[in-house]
Amino acid sequence: MKTINLTPFTELETERLVLRQLNATDAEDQFILRSSAEVGKYIARDLQTDVSQSEKFIKDRNEDIAQNKIMYWPITIKGQTKLIGTICLWNFTEGNSVAEVGYDLNPEFQKIGIMSEALKTVVSYGFKKLKFSRIEAFTQIENEGSKLLLVKNKFQLHPTRIDEGFPKNIIFELYNKDYKG
Repeated sequence: MKTINLTPFTELETERLVLRQLNATDAEDQFILRSSAEVGKYIARDLQTDVSQSEKFIKDRNEDIAQNKIMYWPITIKGQTKLIGTICLWNFTEGNSVAEVGYDLNPEFQKIGIMSEALKTVVSYGFKKLKFSRIEAFTQIENEGSKLLLVKNKFQLHPTRIDEGFPKNIIFELYNKDYKG
């Protein structure tokens, strides 16, 4: 079994973005994402109702990182500290060969290539640094933006796989052997 060590935390940068570690000062911005019906429209999670839930969420994610269970980055614009979205690698398989990617983004920053830029960088990190053989993405069939993002980034729809308990979800996959990044 392959071992994954996520500490110290790896900050990632792109042309426009910094993907860094969550901290307590992100609670308000995290709450905006996790309490937004628009952001959560296609995500099977309860909307947060109080910023204290985001404070706990941040603490829990940082503990998960320390335990090598998840890699979770807030997305920020270079030179700014405001969290505008998040992206993560999580749900690692028992042998640490497959991870799931998850993401959300403040609507005012959608449709300008932010998530595509973040996704490319996280996929590269997942394949090159963490040595995953496959990265998966689960998205709702109605989520046209997410499907477009995944196809643009070379993920392939796996039409016969089913996300147990989530009948509206479809599953996309990208294999390390097919990755050209």
